[in-house]
Amino acid sequence: MSTTQTTRSLRTAWPALAGLSAVFLFEMLDNSILNVALPTIGRDLHASTTALQWVTGAYAVVFGGLMLAFGALADRYGRRKVMLIGLVLLGVASLATAFVGTVEQLIAVRVAMGIAAAMTTPGSLALAFRLFDEDSLRVRATTLISTVGLVGLAVGPTAGGFVLAVAPWQVLLLINVPIAVLALIGIRLGIAADVPADLHRDPVDVAGAVLGTATVVLALVAPTLFVNGSVAAWPVTGAAVVAAIGFVLRERSAAYPLLDLELVARPLVSSGLAFKAAAGLATASLGYLVTLQLQLDWGWSPALASIGMLPQVVVLVVGGLLINPLVRRVGLGRAAWISAAAVVFGLALYALFGRFGYAEVAVALVLVAVGMRVVGVVAGVNVLRGLPENRTTIGAALTDTATEVTSGAGIAITGTILAALFTGSIADPNWTAHQTSQFESATTIAGLALTVLSAALVGYGFLRSRGAVDSVAV
Repeated sequence: MSTTQTTRSLRTAWPALAGLSAVFLFEMLDNSILNVALPTIGRDLHASTTALQWVTGAYAVVFGGLMLAFGALADRYGRRKVMLIGLVLLGVASLATAFVGTVEQLIAVRVAMGIAAAMTTPGSLALAFRLFDEDSLRVRATTLISTVGLVGLAVGPTAGGFVLAVAPWQVLLLINVPIAVLALIGIRLGIAADVPADLHRDPVDVAGAVLGTATVVLALVAPTLFVNGSVAAWPVTGAAVVAAIGFVLRERSAAYPLLDLELVARPLVSSGLAFKAAAGLATASLGYLVTLQLQLDWGWSPALASIGMLPQVVVLVVGGLLINPLVRRVGLGRAAWISAAAVVFGLALYALFGRFGYAEVAVALVLVAVGMRVVGVVAGVNVLRGLPENRTTIGAALTDTATEVTSGAGIAITGTILAALFTGSIADPNWTAHQTSQFESATTIAGLALTVLSAALVGYGFLRSRGAVDSVAV
C-alpha cells in the first residue's frame, strides 16, 4: 500500500485538480494558439518558411524526445518536485518571449518550453493517479483534466485570432505565465511532497536515456521530412530504427534500465499502450487526410475547413460525458478496446466512403473522436494500474510517447503514399481530373493501410488485455 496521501472525492482534491488541469491546458493550448500567429511572426521576425516550421517543430521534438527521460527522473527524485521545477521553467521561458527579437531566439524559447512540457505533462497523469485509491475516481479525475485541456485546444485558434486583432503575437505565449502560476499554486497546495518510500533510487540509465531520446527525436523529425519530400527522410528513419534497436538491447542488458521491458510486457501495460498507439495512428492520419481533402480536393477555404472539423472538436470536448457511464457498464478493460476499435472503424469508414460526400466524412470524424476521447482516459489509467507505484510517471510518459510517435508515423505513411501516387505539386490550385483521381486513390490506399495497422494494434491489445484483471468503476 502506498504511503502517499490520498483523497476520497474530487471536491476535496480541487486545488490539485485545478493545478493539474492547468498543466494539461498548457499542453493543448500552446501549439494550437500559436499556429494562428505564424504568418504574423514570419513578417515580424523576417523568418523563412523552414524557420517558422521549427517554431512549432522544435517544441514538439524536444517535448516528445525527453518525456521518457524526465519520467524516469521523476520516479527517482520526486514527481511533484520535477513538476514544480518544470512549471518554473515554463513561466521563465514564456516571460522571455517579451524580449525575443529574432526567429532563432524564438526557437530557443520554444525548446525551453518543450523541456518544461516534458517535465510536467507525464506528471499530470501520474499525480492525478496517486491522488486516489479508487479506479472510479482516477477515471473521473483524468476525464476532468483532459476535458479542460481539450477545451483549450478547441478555443485556442479562435481566441488567438481575437488576441492578434488587438495585441502583439508575444501575448499568445505570455498567456502561459498565469497558467504556470495557477498550476504551481494548485500543486503546492493540493499535492503532498513526495514520500521517499514511494520513489526508487536505482542509478540513472544514461545510455538508455540517450538512445531512447534519439529514437523518439528521429522518429518525430522523419514525418516532417517525408511530407516535405526531403532526401534525408529515409536515412533519418533508418537512424531511428537503429537507435530503437540499440535502446531495446540496452534495456535488456542494463542492470538498472531506464525502462524495464518486463514491466512494459505486463498485460495491462502492453494492451493500454497498444490501444493508445492505435488511436494516435488513426486520429492523426484522419485529421491530416481530411484537412487536405477539404481544402485541396474540395476547394474549401481554411475557415470553412475549420468549420468542417467542428464535429470532431465538439465530440472531443463533450465526449467526456460518455466515459464514466461506459466504464461503469463494461469495465476499464473492455472500455479500452471498444473505444480503440471505434477509432479504427471510423478510419475505415473514411477510407472507403469519405470521397462520396461530407456526411460520410463527418460520421468518420465523430466515430474517431468518440473512440479517442474514451481510450485517451481509460487506456492511460490501465497502463498506470499495471505498473508499480514507483514507476507511474515513466508509465505516463510512455503512453504520451506512444501517441506522439504513432501520430508522426501516421502522417509519414500518408505523406509517402500521396507523394508516390500524386503527380505534380499537391499544393497547386486547379487540379486536373487525373490529379483528383490520383488524390482520391491515394487517400483510399493510405486510409486502408493505416486501418490495417491500427486494427493490428487493437487486436494485439485485445489479446493482451484478456490476461489482465478488469475493474468496473462504480
